[in-house]
Amino acid sequence: MKVKICGITDLKTAQLAVEAGADAVGFVFAESKRQIDILEAKKIIKSLPESILKIGVFVNETKERLESIFEEVGLTHLQLHGDETPEFCRSLRYPVIKAIRVKSELDIAQITQYDCDYILVDSPSGKYRGGNGTTFDWELLSTQKIDNLILAGGLTLDNVLLASDIVKPLMVDVSSGVETNGIKDEKKIKAFIKKVKLGGI
Repeated sequence: MKVKICGITDLKTAQLAVEAGADAVGFVFAESKRQIDILEAKKIIKSLPESILKIGVFVNETKERLESIFEEVGLTHLQLHGDETPEFCRSLRYPVIKAIRVKSELDIAQITQYDCDYILVDSPSGKYRGGNGTTFDWELLSTQKIDNLILAGGLTLDNVLLASDIVKPLMVDVSSGVETNGIKDEKKIKAFIKKVKLGGI
């Protein structure tokens, strides 16, 4: 199973995540306590291996701004956490990850409307549209077979294997679950990735 470390704000943490075995790193351009500016993200991405997915997180941005930042920063995917329609996602020239906030089965039903590169399922909105450290009812996805699924929302070292066993995602996405006092924690990042990759061994 693949791992994405989201909410990267500095070069040291990005490199640590990659060295620890992360398959993807996420940069939040939307309003967030982990928001990063374009120049800093560009500088970090230049130092990362080509094989790593570099994902930009946005909320209700214009098509022009999304594509402009994608090109300038060197992203590989646009992760959309707002009210973007299936038509809007299809209109973009670059790979899209559409985030669906899950409260009920009605939210799960939305997934089939989107033919994006990946679908990311996350907890309902808190203060921000993601990265709030809360889980949702994973059982809502237990009967679904979605090949390109990314699981996010309150994942930690303690619950990631249980969540993955129920949802069976292609990738898990963690941000606050590898932080201490709001700062990315080297030991937690390494332990989280190791647990996912080795299945708790």
